[in-house]
Amino acid sequence: MLKTFKGLGVRSDLIQGLEALGIREPTPIQREALPFLIQNGGDFIAQAQTGTGKTAAFGLPLLMQVDPTLGSIQAVVVAPTRELAKQIGKQLFRFTKHCAQKIFVEVLTGGDKMEAQVAALQRPTHIVVVTPGRFLDLLGQKALSLEAVKLLVLDEADEMLTLGFKAEVSLICSRTQGRRATWLFSATIPDGVQRLITDYMAPTAHVLKVDQRHVVNRDIEHRFIVSAVKDKTQKIVVFLRRQGTEKGVVFCRTKIGAVALADELAAEGFPVGVLQGDLMQLDRDKVLRSFRKGRFQFLIATDVAARGIDVEGVAFVIHHQLPGQIENYTHRSGRTGRAGRRGMSIAMIGQREKADIVQLEKRLGLKFTEMR
Repeated sequence: MLKTFKGLGVRSDLIQGLEALGIREPTPIQREALPFLIQNGGDFIAQAQTGTGKTAAFGLPLLMQVDPTLGSIQAVVVAPTRELAKQIGKQLFRFTKHCAQKIFVEVLTGGDKMEAQVAALQRPTHIVVVTPGRFLDLLGQKALSLEAVKLLVLDEADEMLTLGFKAEVSLICSRTQGRRATWLFSATIPDGVQRLITDYMAPTAHVLKVDQRHVVNRDIEHRFIVSAVKDKTQKIVVFLRRQGTEKGVVFCRTKIGAVALADELAAEGFPVGVLQGDLMQLDRDKVLRSFRKGRFQFLIATDVAARGIDVEGVAFVIHHQLPGQIENYTHRSGRTGRAGRRGMSIAMIGQREKADIVQLEKRLGLKFTEMR
């Protein structure tokens, strides 16, 4: 029975919302997290990667604990990037499609007009999804009323600290002291995240660590191509020419590498866009919007710039180089194989990197096949 959302305690109207999205079977993190967050709802720490279904793992219990008859902000969700915040807000909205009483969610991020956000907060608002910088901006404008906040969710906490938001996150925790619980999700638990846990969460917080072998989407086929560095672009060109109209993302480790590869592919006649860390927010939005609308077929991206990418219909990802951290392999691969569709993840490696493929297989429980 616990293998179904109903068995896990999810309300029937929210289950209807899930089914409308084609979500019928809980992921491992949802099976572990939902019963605790729905029945107990106390402080909760989950170590899990992007692509594991964690938005529903915290979003469904969050929606069940909101009282729609009150017009005040009752929950704050903090995300490291604008893209991830918007993705979370969109999912929460979709989950509530069949709810009899409207639950109002506002997404508050940098890059959007603050005046419009201040005006929106004058209306009844139950949940805010925020990025750390904009949260502080709105506090400075005295536009956020936090007295009724019961729940604080910190999503991708390690990424927030990596991006330099330690002071902001600490202030958010201290300004929501009336909350009943904090739910923290993080791919890793480095010292900075551990200090947040020690300073702002109960010592009895429930801890869930999802085995990495259970976080990888089984709808993704994992392959590798052995190639000398000088031959990688040509091998990618050969692969892309066989893809028809399918969309794909190519990951590079550096901004310079991403721009150089995009120039090389454009010279071969491919419609490509680049997402890298030096882009202004408006330019990032323009690139992602163009990719979603099919104005170009292939996106070249760096890891940090690609955080929170949620584009439907990505058929494959290519790793121009393997990432430095195993979590980034899971994150990159998770851009494909979404919403029940099959996907393919292809790593371009040198002869000496075959050992790295073996490590990925062991640590993530994957099976790679070589493409020739």
